[in-house]
Amino acid sequence: MTKAKLYLIPTPLGEYAPSDVLPAPVLDRIAALRLFFVEELRTARRFLSAAGWKGHVEELELLELNEHTPREQIEAYAARLGEQDAGLISEAGLPAVADPGALLVELAHRKGVEVVPMVGPSSLMLALMASGLNGQCFAFTGYLPVKNPARREAISTLERTSARLGQSQIIIETPYRNDSLLADLAEACRPSTRLCIAADITCPTQLIRTQTIEAWRKELKKGFAIGKRPCVFILLT
Repeated sequence: MTKAKLYLIPTPLGEYAPSDVLPAPVLDRIAALRLFFVEELRTARRFLSAAGWKGHVEELELLELNEHTPREQIEAYAARLGEQDAGLISEAGLPAVADPGALLVELAHRKGVEVVPMVGPSSLMLALMASGLNGQCFAFTGYLPVKNPARREAISTLERTSARLGQSQIIIETPYRNDSLLADLAEACRPSTRLCIAADITCPTQLIRTQTIEAWRKELKKGFAIGKRPCVFILLT
């Protein structure tokens, strides 16, 4: 192992001061780092400023790493990991979980750089905790196909897997497709299947509700909509 470490730094899920959400050791580590790999430069600067670097963010080296970053660029970033301690920051929640930073973590291991995960909020685990569904056997699928019939076929496959294993199935979606995904879940799933919708977790507008597909169908007929906000879907048959 090289002496330099890669710290995986969590961020708040909503518009909160970092000190209201993150433990003191995480804030102390942020203050000690000068090199950060970040998903989006503007929001990273705002977060780091609020986390203790106000007025000094320009002294930091921020390297952008998101879904548009070519693998070759990420490999070039990895070459920097042995030089000094560095931090990986996602847009919200935990880095490298449903996040493009996972490749940098993989390369850090290959280089023998110690990876240090730090404590912070996870929308997936918070949703599962609050869902009332099976927290001992679950799977995170991530994004489903965008278009039908592939998406409804994927939903049916997840539902069958859930029924066979008693396994909670965790799904995420781009916010502007939340309501179309909900419509497909309501159409493709059995009436008795339970579905948790967890939107805006930890925010003042938080919605976490678990009920049967039959109940969600009634809600949709009344005009229910999730809207364009971060959301986690969990189904269990």
